[in-house]
Amino acid sequence: RDISFEFHKDGYDVIHRYSKKSFEIKPGAKIPKTICFDDLGAEENLKHFGNECNALSEIVLSRYDLFISDGLITHMTTNLNASEIEKQYGARVRSRLREMMNVVSFPDNAADKRK
Repeated sequence: RDISFEFHKDGYDVIHRYSKKSFEIKPGAKIPKTICFDDLGAEENLKHFGNECNALSEIVLSRYDLFISDGLITHMTTNLNASEIEKQYGARVRSRLREMMNVVSFPDNAADKRK
């Protein structure tokens, strides 16, 4: 949700902040910064100067390209299943997430560790 609010305030620079700018540049080295996005699916599409965008969807697609080219690692948590991810973000994002992620799922009757 915070990323959506950042997009509303800062616009498309937010997508670059969490994708193309996710590297630490040192002399002779481009070191990827690993990021964890918590609770995928809890955010909303927000507008920046009238342009509506699902910022996290765009970030996932950008990070996928960087995963392929530079080994950029991304972690995510979500309560959505694969079909819900596809419904909210589309088949392309679902496909990219399948390739980028190691999925750890829990049965519906698993105890909630937050309690």
